[in-house]
Amino acid sequence: MSGDSLTVASVEKAFRVLEAFGHSTEELGLTEIAGLTGLDKSAAQRFAHSLWQAGYLEKNERTRRFKLGKRVLTLGYFYLRSSPLIEAATPALIELRRACGERVNLSLHDDLTLIYAIRQQSKREYFYGTLIGRRVPVFSSAGGRAILAALPDDEADDIIARSDRSPLTPATITDPGAIRAKVAEARTQGYGLAVEETVPGELTLGVAVTDAAGVPVAAVHIAGSVAEWAPQEFASRFAPFAMETAQSLSRSRMVTSAGTMSRRP
Repeated sequence: MSGDSLTVASVEKAFRVLEAFGHSTEELGLTEIAGLTGLDKSAAQRFAHSLWQAGYLEKNERTRRFKLGKRVLTLGYFYLRSSPLIEAATPALIELRRACGERVNLSLHDDLTLIYAIRQQSKREYFYGTLIGRRVPVFSSAGGRAILAALPDDEADDIIARSDRSPLTPATITDPGAIRAKVAEARTQGYGLAVEETVPGELTLGVAVTDAAGVPVAAVHIAGSVAEWAPQEFASRFAPFAMETAQSLSRSRMVTSAGTMSRRP
């Protein structure tokens, strides 16, 4: 809970209830909502009922359990529609997808994580690889390392130190020193590379997109299969495509205006 005197506690708790559904793909009962949010069961019931009435939760009338409501999708649409960066990046990523023939993504930087906001599919797809809104750690993702490489060392070190470095796969690099070495490599090469660190069988190349002040706000990714590409062959083939797209977006007037909004502390 924030110590900010302007924070409305009930609003914070309501969003805590909504975010509880990120821990499961199943419907949740009041006991589970209470356990995931730290609220008592009575408070969980009041907040869940209010969110259901507003359309942000749906309730199974037979089991009395809840799931996220369709209205949540509308908020995502409003965000995407209002983002100059998304508007500029969408045609650029469509063209990048045509040029490279592999899956391409745009992810937005949000402190310790990247959030996939655009996903252009390839010939190989898995369900979660098609969904926007997924978060991946900055420290273990190709685009995240490119973003860390574009930050001052003290800011990059702070992100690494505050990250939950639990491995997503057996190949995830979690040692801070080894992560810093990967960041230094990304700074030298102009792109980050991650092999099976967030998804088994996948290698990803990422390049940072920066705003007018040179602050990294997003990353362009190209993802391929380790069954088809050796890492250095993949990088040699596709790094120029990703770098050109990211540099073009960084120069875009629509993107340079996107990094000026203040973020939560």
